Amino acid sequence: MLKILKNLKNSWVSVIAIVILLCIQAATDLALPDYTSKIVNTGIQAGEGQGYIFMAGMQMLGIALISMICAVLIMLLSSRVAARLGKTLRDKVYKKVLSFSTAELREFSTASLITRSTNDIQQIQQLLTMLFRVVVYAPIIGIGGFIKVLTTSDSSMAWIIGVAILAILFIVGTLFAVAMPKFKKLQDLIDKLNQVSREILTGLPVIRAFNKEKKEEARFEVSNNNSMKANIFVNRAMSMMMPMLMFVMSSISVLIVWVGAHNVDAGTMQVGDMMAFIQYTMQIVMAFLMISMISIMLPRASVSARRINEVIETVPSIKDKEETKKFNENKKGLVEFKNVSFRYPDADTEILEDINFTAEPGKTTALIGSTGSGKSTVVNLIPRFYDVTGGELLVDGVNVKEVSQKDLRDIIGFVPQKGILFSGTIESNIKYSNENMSDEQMVKAAEIAQATEFIEGKENKYKDPIAQGGSNVSGGQKQRLSIARAIAKDPEIFIFDDSFSALDFKTDSKLREALAEKTENKTVIIVAQRISTILNADKIIVLEEGKIVGQGTHEELMENNETYKQIALSQLSEDELNGKGGK
Repeated sequence: MLKILKNLKNSWVSVIAIVILLCIQAATDLALPDYTSKIVNTGIQAGEGQGYIFMAGMQMLGIALISMICAVLIMLLSSRVAARLGKTLRDKVYKKVLSFSTAELREFSTASLITRSTNDIQQIQQLLTMLFRVVVYAPIIGIGGFIKVLTTSDSSMAWIIGVAILAILFIVGTLFAVAMPKFKKLQDLIDKLNQVSREILTGLPVIRAFNKEKKEEARFEVSNNNSMKANIFVNRAMSMMMPMLMFVMSSISVLIVWVGAHNVDAGTMQVGDMMAFIQYTMQIVMAFLMISMISIMLPRASVSARRINEVIETVPSIKDKEETKKFNENKKGLVEFKNVSFRYPDADTEILEDINFTAEPGKTTALIGSTGSGKSTVVNLIPRFYDVTGGELLVDGVNVKEVSQKDLRDIIGFVPQKGILFSGTIESNIKYSNENMSDEQMVKAAEIAQATEFIEGKENKYKDPIAQGGSNVSGGQKQRLSIARAIAKDPEIFIFDDSFSALDFKTDSKLREALAEKTENKTVIIVAQRISTILNADKIIVLEEGKIVGQGTHEELMENNETYKQIALSQLSEDELNGKGGK
């Protein structure tokens, strides 16, 4: 929590104002019982009359008004400070997540990061709204009330306050010990519930296709029930606290009246002093009640603070060096793999071994292989989604680890295996790399990607809305828009990670033909499952179990590489492979 509260440095003026207002409120609240004592002892018993009672009453009203104004201002400022802290924490978490490599994203999981950015930060905000009152107001009231009891009332009754405090501490401590383990578990259960919900909503078409609605309902029910049981246990435990504490307060009031009545009867205490003693005692008890209320919120908030700190303090495995290099202009667009190997974090074996090839500008380099051969992993190394664990990967003649990630990704147009679109419009998605891009450049990119046909058929053309994740367009349309987005960026290096899989053969052929003209002087790297997509590539890299087992043109590999030949013959006939088809 202390690490989290360091983020309040931008709200120090409001924090100081809250502390001052809390001190004023505490002083006014401590003054009120004195006036009660004076009204009863002097105004009523001593017979000073209605004038004295009226003046004392008006003074009490003025003090109460000051206390009320302070309380309102404190709540307004506390809410503002808490909201600002929430904004700062969300901003930090968001920026940190953007710097994460794929390894860190896998470690935390998307569902957990969403919970940490929303529910966990909300817990901190709720705590902070009350925290100032407990840190400043409660100690002043508690200590000040005790001093007032000793100096202005019969100190022989001070032991009653001790009994009250011990009773409160016992109740709060017991409930705290019972509920704390559940508080720690609660946030993890929320993570799990979010994860299950996300999986079910994302995979709804598959669930329906396999008639697994009942199974998924049961899986959600288990997660939902676990979360409900933990919440019920915590809420039941905490709901017992307030009635028990109110019973303690009522019992203490009865005890004070009973002991005080004997003292009044004995002549050692005045009625007004007894009434003031009750008020001071209640103030002291209320101060401890506030502390106990914070003890309810603190365990959950501290768990949330730890989870937020885990994200903020995580050092990305992929980061820029303090001093970065610039690209070599004489080797523009050149991508070189030199004895590259790679293994995933905590993995025992290499995913890629001894990868050696060069992708040159003005040429198309294709990667093909069976599922799991490492094709996508190879291209994910180029924009540093992962870092090579052995060997060197050079872009424009410089090791990718020695240039800034921004500079590296600025020269790459990457189309992922799964087309990803953002909520907005067709225009905003194509212009994603540059919002100020000209409409002519956008339309040209769409034409090359063979997307104009379906775009022109839309009611609002390029202004037509795109739903979250592109759920309102087909798989092929989503892929074409993803390709158009990369083309519109006009980078040095194009990477297509199996980006033509959802296209029919006719569209695929037209797109590659138009793309060849656009990328005449660019480096093009294509990962493909279909032989027809890469027949005319200048260089084809054949991968098998993370190793290169062949390099060359289509004709060369058909002659001397059995792995490639088997893949080719499994997809196309001899005539098509000999140039009569696949164009």
